[in-house]
Amino acid sequence: MELNPGLNSSISPPRPGVNLIHIRSLGNDDTLHFLLYPQKTPASSFLSPYQLSSFQWEPLDNSSLDPRGPTVRLCGGDGSPAFSSGALCLQLSAFGSGGREAGWPGLLHSANSSQVRVWLQGVLPRGVHSRFLLELHGLGRPFSLGRVEVQQFIDDEYTPSIFTVTQWLAAPTNLSSPVLGFVQWKPVAYRQPHPIFTDATPCHHSSPLAVRGASASGLVLAFYGAEAEASGLNISFGLAGEPSYNTTKYLSWSVLAGIGDPPMDSFSPLVLSIMAVGLGTPLLILLLGGLFVCVRRHRLAEWQAYRPIN
Repeated sequence: MELNPGLNSSISPPRPGVNLIHIRSLGNDDTLHFLLYPQKTPASSFLSPYQLSSFQWEPLDNSSLDPRGPTVRLCGGDGSPAFSSGALCLQLSAFGSGGREAGWPGLLHSANSSQVRVWLQGVLPRGVHSRFLLELHGLGRPFSLGRVEVQQFIDDEYTPSIFTVTQWLAAPTNLSSPVLGFVQWKPVAYRQPHPIFTDATPCHHSSPLAVRGASASGLVLAFYGAEAEASGLNISFGLAGEPSYNTTKYLSWSVLAGIGDPPMDSFSPLVLSIMAVGLGTPLLILLLGGLFVCVRRHRLAEWQAYRPIN
């Protein structure tokens, strides 16, 4: 993980506005590059009713980096009184191997993916019952609108009460075509930094549509040029009647992005153990009961085979 790669800040200080995070993941056959450029809308392309293109982002320095991850955090606001004591933050994490996020929602990741956590904290709400929506953009050259799939599971050990995972696949509509990339998330957000069960709030998504005239960051334009095509979908948080953002002034949501097929959850060891006990105990009882009946009948047949001497 590097801050402003190729630039020695001790010799030549970076020009105003020059902030680039580069994370390189080396594989046996290829190398993945993750770039974060906080100018205009960040390259992660999270959009909301607040215009992120006009946000003032804190400068990236060594305090923004966590080499244990590697993880980098970026926070900012629009300079209005609403952000005087709060901020919108993005945290990008890259991975060198497969694993799972420690806290909720416990997304399963691979070495071919990175995770972005976005949270709003301490920002003064605009209304009495404020709720939020994110417009998530995907860019490519050329870029297919892809499809959104919802996978069902019966295991909620890592994300209590959530039995589905949603994934936006960058692939032709033909189901037999290979998946080029994905964006994956659990349909849940949280109203506390360290949530409990009652702090969860559901998410809903729309279908992807082509986006015309999207405001791309300098990094996107430098990589794709003018040929970049964009599509987007909306993700909304919360339901009517539930506690709103105003109750805690905090809202967080996590999303995983990567290349190739998305990682798929399987039954956890705990669930497998419960299933083994649940299914194995009745079977063991049936076997022991059948054995008892066979032994009983055998002994009864032997007793009836003897005749009295007198």
